[in-house]
Amino acid sequence: IIILRPIMKKYKRHLVTAALPYANGPVHIGHLAGNFLPADIYVRYLRANNEDVKFICGTDEHGVPITIRAMKEGVTPQEIVDKYFTIINDSLHQMGISFDIFSRTSNQIHHDTSQAFFLNLYEKGLFEERESAQFFDEEKQIFLADRYITGTCPKCGNENAYGDQCEKCGSSLSPEELINPKSALSQSVPIKKNTIHWYLPLQHYEEWLKQWIIEDHKEWKNNVYGQCKSWLDSGLHARAMTRDSHWGVAVPLPNAEGKVLYVWFDAPIGYISATKELTPQWSDYWCKEDTKLVHFLGKDNIVFHCIIFPAMLKAHGGFVLPNNVPANEFLNIEGEKVSTSRNWAVWVDEYLKDFPEMQDSMRYTLCANMPETKDNDFTWKDFQDRNNNELVAILGNFVNRAFVLMHKLCNGKVPAFHLDQKDEKDDALFEKIVQTKKDIETSIENYRFREGLFSVIDLARKGNIYLQDKEPWKKGDDQIAIDNCIHMCLQLTANLAIFMNPFLPFTAQKLCKMMKVVDRMLAWEHGGSLKLLQKGYPLNPPALLFRKIEDEEIALQKEKLSKGSQQATSSQSQVTPTASLKETISFEDFDKIDIRVATITAAEKVAKADKLLKLTLDLGFETRTVVSGIALHYSPEEIVGKQVSVIANLAPRKMKGIESNGMILMAENATGKLIFINADGGAMNGSQVK
Repeated sequence: IIILRPIMKKYKRHLVTAALPYANGPVHIGHLAGNFLPADIYVRYLRANNEDVKFICGTDEHGVPITIRAMKEGVTPQEIVDKYFTIINDSLHQMGISFDIFSRTSNQIHHDTSQAFFLNLYEKGLFEERESAQFFDEEKQIFLADRYITGTCPKCGNENAYGDQCEKCGSSLSPEELINPKSALSQSVPIKKNTIHWYLPLQHYEEWLKQWIIEDHKEWKNNVYGQCKSWLDSGLHARAMTRDSHWGVAVPLPNAEGKVLYVWFDAPIGYISATKELTPQWSDYWCKEDTKLVHFLGKDNIVFHCIIFPAMLKAHGGFVLPNNVPANEFLNIEGEKVSTSRNWAVWVDEYLKDFPEMQDSMRYTLCANMPETKDNDFTWKDFQDRNNNELVAILGNFVNRAFVLMHKLCNGKVPAFHLDQKDEKDDALFEKIVQTKKDIETSIENYRFREGLFSVIDLARKGNIYLQDKEPWKKGDDQIAIDNCIHMCLQLTANLAIFMNPFLPFTAQKLCKMMKVVDRMLAWEHGGSLKLLQKGYPLNPPALLFRKIEDEEIALQKEKLSKGSQQATSSQSQVTPTASLKETISFEDFDKIDIRVATITAAEKVAKADKLLKLTLDLGFETRTVVSGIALHYSPEEIVGKQVSVIANLAPRKMKGIESNGMILMAENATGKLIFINADGGAMNGSQVK
């Protein structure tokens, strides 16, 4: 069977980018699994093939998240980006993410490059200058970016939604859609004020983008292709490429005081400016058609890298376009979405402190669970199981047994292989080594990294089976049989080092040390050979490749995750602005409200209404039907039997054809979940709440 795969030598050079992380906090393992780890695996493979490759990244140090973090910590934006650049850079370096450069968008070379790019488009007359009414905080005398505006989400009722997104229901929003919008800076009600901005008319590039993506790049991953097609099918519109702010890259025009480049205009240009910073030959990588440009990122960045940035490059002219954008989906933690605001994340810098010298254990687990086609889940139990049952019990066990037996049965030296005494098991193992190399090549070159990693561990598994079948420790005086078996196992170990190097570089280095070979042996061309270790060459004693992870360590990490989230949400509940108080009422007005205790005796979902439950309430003196919008927070079966407080004298109201006679009272906890307001459990149904 001939396996068709891309030909690496088709391109003279490769340019690989990983999405720039915001310098407003540390990186978590979702960042690793989403773009840094797959990019690093791909780049390490290219380097092993002696390809000309530059791996580019850096911190995105502009935009609203930076300034919001600065306000929260009471420092300047510059202090924030300086702090988190160091943390992020150190974390990724220690995890073995092998950038050629990790730069910063606050560097002067980036400001210069971004401004020159903007002026190129401006001088060609490609921008549309528009005056529009934007939200303005009169108290702070500042135009408000979308994230500086909060209000009630029109889709789920969350009172702390942002002007660009509701983090509770995940809906994309605009400030105009918010109910009761207010400034996050002063809590005052913003006004609308006219301001001028420069828009890139994306609709002018729509037909070109359709041809370039929909027709020319059908090989892109389904999630990327589908999201791009959806955007293009919906029609593109002009998008502002500038913002009102004092933090960012200044708009290089005389009439643009207090305006900066939109962060999603300047951030991708960061790839170009970082390459400029890296090498005087930067234009070879960005401007020559024989360069293969690949962007690695998470699914939330697809539109910016596949539609907006390519349109910018096309408008400018002279730049290569991405050959592929193998975006990943999201990695959840213990079944829940990562939330930095409530500290539901596994932070890389903390992992490195808790599990020193275990970078490859995390790299292995994240690659094995990489969300390549759908959201995937990281659990500490799975991390433990993969480390103990696969890395320790399969890979580490095979290498250890091979080296122990070599020292015990072959005097610590690579034994000879007697070709005239080989058998079908030797041939089968060699064929497996050769096929594994081909399988890994196909997987990596098609961005299927989980599949490639499986090929590595499966080869180690086959090595264990081979060793167990051969049983050299039972061969007695049959030194030829012993030599052949140990020789094959040691050659397999050397091949494993080559094959695992893109995935598990720290372990590959350990194996090189044990085999007393230099890094050159890890060149990909050497894989698939049985001549990697020479007869009679003395090898070092076996070293521990992986250690077992104990239950107590996992319990501690799960407790740490839970406590960290509780502390964050508790802190949020103290500092998050509450909804504005309603106008004052008299005691007589309040006295008109009749609040009673009731028990939910039955509950069911309302047809064609995702948020509504039909509740049957026992008020002691009668039974009521109440329709309540709590279906997103509770299933019917989990609330039957609960006592609730209900406004009993509310006028009836029909909802989805069902007459609702009352309203149950709920409150929102720190995580945004609705909780019941009831008595301490001893109140009688029908008793009045006073």
